Amino acid sequence: MSLTHSAGATASRTADSRWLELLARAGFIGYGIVHLLFAWLALQIAFGTSSDDGDQSGALRTLAAQPLGTVLVVATAVGLLAMAIWQALEAAVGHRAERGRERTWERLASLGRTLVYLYFAWTAYKVSSDAGSNSADQQEALTGRAMESSGGRWLVGLAGLVLAAIGVGLVIYGLVKRFEKHLKTGEMSPGTRQLARRLGIAGYVAKGVAYAIAGVLVIVAAVTYDPEKARGLDAALRTLREQSYGTVLLTLVALGIAAFGVYCFLQSRYRKV
Repeated sequence: MSLTHSAGATASRTADSRWLELLARAGFIGYGIVHLLFAWLALQIAFGTSSDDGDQSGALRTLAAQPLGTVLVVATAVGLLAMAIWQALEAAVGHRAERGRERTWERLASLGRTLVYLYFAWTAYKVSSDAGSNSADQQEALTGRAMESSGGRWLVGLAGLVLAAIGVGLVIYGLVKRFEKHLKTGEMSPGTRQLARRLGIAGYVAKGVAYAIAGVLVIVAAVTYDPEKARGLDAALRTLREQSYGTVLLTLVALGIAAFGVYCFLQSRYRKV
C-alpha cells in the first residue's frame, strides 16, 4: 500500500468518525449563537446604540460577558475547531459523490470553510483568554502596516477584491439555494424543508452583502491610502447605516444574519457530516 493511499485512508476514517461528527454538530450550535449575537449588535448599530464591534469578535465578547460566558466561548471554540478539522478532511479526501470539476470546486469550498472556522476558533480562543483587543482596530493597524511595505497597497486591494468576491459568491450561493445539497432534506418534513430554504436564502444573502461592502471598503482604503476605512464588518455595517434608508437596510441585514444563526441550528441536525 502506498504512503499516499495509506494517508488518504486514515484521513477518510477520521472524517467518518462519530466523535468528530458530534463535535462538528455542536459547533454549528455555537456558530449559530455567534451569528444571533452578531445580528443583535448590527441592530444596535442600526439604531445608534452600539459601543462594541459589529462583527463576530464583538459577538463573542458579548457572549463572554454573560454568566458562564467564558465556558460557552471555550465550548464554541472547540466546536469551531472540530468544524475546521472536518472541512479540512473534506477538502483533502471528501466530496467523493462528486466528479471532475464539481468535486474540485467543492473541495476548494471546503478549504475556504476550513480557514473561516479556524479564524473564528482562534478569535474565540483569544476572547476566552482575554487576549482579544478591538478587532476593527487590529484590522486597521494590519492594513496600515501592509500598505507601508513595497507593493502593500496592491496586496490590500487584492485582499479587498477577494473579500468582495466572497460576498458576491455568498449572495449567489443563497439565491440559487446551493446550500440545500449539503442538507439531509429527505429526513425533513415539508415544513422544515421550507423553513430551512427560507432561512438559508436570507442568511447567505445578508452575510454576502456585509462581506461585499467590507471588501469594497478595503479596496477604497488601498486606493485612497486610508487604513481607517479598512475596519472589517464593523465598518461595513456602519457604512450601510449612513446611507439613505440606512437604518432600514441595516435592520434587514441584521434580520438576515439572525436567520443564518437559526439556519445553523437546523444544520446541527440536518447537515451532512
